[in-house]
Amino acid sequence: MTDETRSNDPSSDPTAAPAALDIPPGPPPQPIRWRRAVRELRALIAEPDETHHAIDLVYALGTREFERNFQRLLASAQGRALLAERPSLLAALSDRASLSSLADDSLGRAYLAYLDRNRFEPDGLLEVQARVGERWEREENVPPLDAFRAWFRDRNLLAHDLFHVLTDYGTDDLGEATLLAFSLAQVGGRAQTLLTVGAAIEVTRALGWRWIRYVLGAWRRGRRAAWLVALPWEELLPLRLTTVRRLAGVCEANEVHPGGVLRGTIDERRVFTPA
Repeated sequence: MTDETRSNDPSSDPTAAPAALDIPPGPPPQPIRWRRAVRELRALIAEPDETHHAIDLVYALGTREFERNFQRLLASAQGRALLAERPSLLAALSDRASLSSLADDSLGRAYLAYLDRNRFEPDGLLEVQARVGERWEREENVPPLDAFRAWFRDRNLLAHDLFHVLTDYGTDDLGEATLLAFSLAQVGGRAQTLLTVGAAIEVTRALGWRWIRYVLGAWRRGRRAAWLVALPWEELLPLRLTTVRRLAGVCEANEVHPGGVLRGTIDERRVFTPA
């Protein structure tokens, strides 16, 4: 991954032989709980820092989209290689000594600065997922995932913060709403659509219709990028952030948002500033 002249889609390697994997069948279809999903969306809008509402919403809408993305990963050579090895992205992202030793302009150092700036821990979303998942297994009889799918789920959650770093969308209200649109183009699905539409409605009330053009730019940015879910993140951490963006097909933010990336919160102060 050190050759900067490679294709901008590092998630595919047509020369790699598919790994022999014994993947269990997917979980049985779960009923869609629309009322519960809408209730969780409203709660998340009211309390955007309560991340468990987003994960509850995903559970309420079933596992169809999750399984579709898992099968997409399984169908690619890079994805099968990752599933065969199942590297620990959490271990790589938690190794502060290794991340600190990387070059200042690397993805790893940018990620470390992101954690420190936001006072996050790498496993923060995993801890929320574990609590919510245990409750759904206990109260709703949702079966636990097998080792392959659990690894895929956890890797997606860990990649959320890496998406923030790659896109330069912040963790404030506007940044999260913008990243939802970017991620919708990447993974699709009912849950991502509902979250994106709900956030878009709330921000449009505050910013007006100019927000629609802005967020459509983020969606197109995600659409044009490689499928980031299948990236070998552990190999990319030492590379320059600009190189990783080019390899992943994530165009620079100023190309998509020439007026600047919007920062701010949706509250009584309504602070919106381009950066």
